[in-house]
Amino acid sequence: MRRVVRQSKFRHVFGQAVKNDQCYDDIRVSRVTWDSSFCAVNPRFVAIIIEASGGGAFLVLPLHKTGRIDKSYPTVCGHTGPVLDIDWCPHNDQVIASGSEDCTVMVWQIPENGLTLSLTEPVVILEGHSKRVGIVAWHPTARNVLLSAGCDNAIIIWNVGTGEALINLDDMHSDMIYNVSWNRNGSLICTASKDKKVRVIDPRKQEIVAEKEKAHEGARPMRAIFLADGNVFTTGFSRMSERQLALWNPKNMEEPIALHEMDTSNGVLLPFYDPDTSIIYLCGKGDSSIRYFEITDESPYVHYLNTFSSKEPQRGMGYMPKRGLDVNKCEIARFFKLHERKCEPIIMTVPRKSDLFQDDLYPDTAGPEAALEAEEWFEGKNADPLLISLKDGYIPGKNRDLKVVKKNILDSKPTANKKCDLISIPKKTADAASGQNEAKLDEILKEIKSIKDTICNQDERISKLEQQMAKIAA
Repeated sequence: MRRVVRQSKFRHVFGQAVKNDQCYDDIRVSRVTWDSSFCAVNPRFVAIIIEASGGGAFLVLPLHKTGRIDKSYPTVCGHTGPVLDIDWCPHNDQVIASGSEDCTVMVWQIPENGLTLSLTEPVVILEGHSKRVGIVAWHPTARNVLLSAGCDNAIIIWNVGTGEALINLDDMHSDMIYNVSWNRNGSLICTASKDKKVRVIDPRKQEIVAEKEKAHEGARPMRAIFLADGNVFTTGFSRMSERQLALWNPKNMEEPIALHEMDTSNGVLLPFYDPDTSIIYLCGKGDSSIRYFEITDESPYVHYLNTFSSKEPQRGMGYMPKRGLDVNKCEIARFFKLHERKCEPIIMTVPRKSDLFQDDLYPDTAGPEAALEAEEWFEGKNADPLLISLKDGYIPGKNRDLKVVKKNILDSKPTANKKCDLISIPKKTADAASGQNEAKLDEILKEIKSIKDTICNQDERISKLEQQMAKIAA
């Protein structure tokens, strides 16, 4: 019987590492034993967690700054313990969040053209975890909403614009949280935990919507991510320590939609998902390959496409958002692979003869505009990502500065119920407006003071010069 080969436009996707002069060289990649990707990328910058003495630091390099990176290159170094996870804000390419062993989350504003001096002052420090913070993840559609998860088994959702913790999910996980993923519109999160459970949680109602015990039976770390259609994709290990991947429907998690065994290796599989093409790329920590699969509605649902292999094992991996890709070269994904001492971009391409824009490869994708403000999301609204066309390539717009408006703590009356206090929705826009006005007033007063100081200095200088002139004339 002739075997019919499944039709797919991604069957011939191939990966290619860039030439040496387009890599980022001489970087001391962090040696922390933590299963995060250690690298975050957006259309402007690549950020890499590095070894740092006396605290934690990460590098932020403009994409074009390839070649050897000088040892004295400025870093972002405000944490007092090693940095464990970093994540770029999807709505502002100059804002990045970092979680650290020092139990804090910090949010940083990177200057438009990159760092010229080391950055030690974050825009805001978010304190609320009692143990190290290993996961940070921005909300996909609401501005200034950030999730963090720590080794205290708590998940906190922050309004970065006010620096407040508004939701605290501290009693849902009895063991360490391996990863957290938002769904497409940010109304739900799914988590994989050391107790071998995969949970789907509604964070605003603070309830578990679906749960699967022993999603993978092995004891090694799992990962769970949401797909665009609402299904959950997981990677983990079987009882015989074979690596597995599985697809679940949160409405019925008794049995997986699909379950595949892959190989025996002890590296944790980090999944990277492209909702536009329904392709999942699996990068094993310590592997030297990237496997990719297409997810469809027809059995066996998860279709193996190909493997990109190289000689060096990967310490971590960054994944470029769709709007940072070169559409003229049919590039559908770009990875930033961390070696021990360098970062090497890997480009995934669909071979096509035509130079014209391939609209079947590039449907409208999530753009950089937020669909909701933080307050709207906390009040219960949902919105899908605002889409943009990549037909003429993506032109980065001007990002607005991240402003943090701290509320006056003395104004808020203490409530008897602490739990209620944590999810209390911020007061309506009048409060926000008065807070913004106060901040503006402070700024104006500061400016006036600095102008007065300058005038005083100039006055002194003029009188000194006049005295000197008088002496010379005499």
